[in-house]
Amino acid sequence: MTEHYDIIIIGTGAAGGTMARALAPTGKRILMLEKGGFVPREKANFDPHVNWVEKRYTPDDTWYHQGQPFRPSHPHYYVGGNTKFYGSALFRLRERDFEEFEHYDGVSPAWPITYADLEPYYTLGEKWYYVHGETGADPTDPDRSEPYPYPPLQHEPRIQKLNDDLAARGLHPFPIPMGMRMSHDGEDGATSSLDLWPQFDGYPDPYEIKADSHIIGVRPALQHENVTLKINSPVERLEVDASGRKVNKVIVKTEAGETVEYAADLVVAAAGALGSALLFLRSRQDKHPNGLANSTGLVGRNFMGHNNATLIAISKTPNDATFEKTLALADYYWGDDAFKHPMGLIQMLGKLNEDMMKLESPTPLAGMTHAEMAAHSLDFWLQSEDLPRIENGISYNRDGQVVFDYTANNVEPANQLKQRLTDFLDCIGCHPGAHNVDFYLGGLVGIPLGHTMGTMKMGTDASRSVLDPYCRPHELENVFVTDGSFFVSAGAVNPTLTIIAQTLRVADYIKQQVL
Repeated sequence: MTEHYDIIIIGTGAAGGTMARALAPTGKRILMLEKGGFVPREKANFDPHVNWVEKRYTPDDTWYHQGQPFRPSHPHYYVGGNTKFYGSALFRLRERDFEEFEHYDGVSPAWPITYADLEPYYTLGEKWYYVHGETGADPTDPDRSEPYPYPPLQHEPRIQKLNDDLAARGLHPFPIPMGMRMSHDGEDGATSSLDLWPQFDGYPDPYEIKADSHIIGVRPALQHENVTLKINSPVERLEVDASGRKVNKVIVKTEAGETVEYAADLVVAAAGALGSALLFLRSRQDKHPNGLANSTGLVGRNFMGHNNATLIAISKTPNDATFEKTLALADYYWGDDAFKHPMGLIQMLGKLNEDMMKLESPTPLAGMTHAEMAAHSLDFWLQSEDLPRIENGISYNRDGQVVFDYTANNVEPANQLKQRLTDFLDCIGCHPGAHNVDFYLGGLVGIPLGHTMGTMKMGTDASRSVLDPYCRPHELENVFVTDGSFFVSAGAVNPTLTIIAQTLRVADYIKQQVL
């Protein structure tokens, strides 16, 4: 027998968890399907070797790039999806990020929606996800209808010194907008201290301090009797009715090989920009011979992942900060007098320890030990825009293997941003020649695929896009796709809050126009 629900949500990450919470009060029978289970709460959550060498929490998948197999570091198949491992930085895209803009290596295209369309949902998302920030501190921050709902996280002394040194150069450092459940936020707060965090970016959170979609979305949704969560339920494919316009079956194939069929009046695909695209491609059938809603061949194409780099600078004085991920710099977001094109964002990472330093910099710098490097490091993350290219994306080959195609583009802004930072290392109390830089360009093999966007971009022209401005595929009537698939351009800020905001916008549309 096929179980029937009013709404099926595939995935429980930023899009799926948020959508479940937003729709739960409607009283409709809602089923959440999660490919994996719950992240185990264990001491190994904070072990760099377990996370980065053993890759305990990384999917045991094999994909191919230029004919070579590799194991992708994302997506994470757990309740909460990638947000269980994210760095909790929740930025808004800037107004101009939604407009056509000339970059060094091409044009960043305009979105079919504007910043104003998302602004109220950015505001709501910040409230739901406990975003701590300082209104007006970021010179590129877009107009806001309300201030940040929670005060910024306070810099520890070495980071405050960094802040002051940058400001003395005429720059405008600002607190990173962070989604953190602190006890001063109210009775739901998990802690009043960040001393619990020996590691942060890319690690699970057994203390539930991160405002992730499991805690913020799934758990509140499950308080409603009309909402059901089924874990270890990977969706194999979607099937359509005789018209080809409506999905009438969601097929789950369990690890035990059992096939389970579900049906719903409405389906929300929220398996991530890579997962949803692969699901639609797997769902090839008579009415959709190239894959579901893929008559244009654009499903899986136009992948973007940001051009990123880590820069590990060596401070002349020890950096005893426990949690340094409190500072960002956007002065070069739109370029400067010497380089007229957008460069991107600089932000701090979670603090590296000796074990992580060995992974980040196998050969110690300047004759230092890894322990000495870790004790003196200031750890930066540089993030530049990756432009959409139709040849970049994910697909299946004839043998059913996942193929990830990617050629780097718009790399020079990332080089320029790195140069801006290295130019003032001495002025921020660091050794100018003692630093380590690793570039992670877009989606190249061996790098985290954490910021995945654009594989089913939205637009008003059905011949040049997959989704409409409310994330409904042009070729389907009862499906919405609200994960990072819908992005038209990447901007240079972390995409999670935009996924949350657009999900909330689509949820309102569903409640007002569909249900």
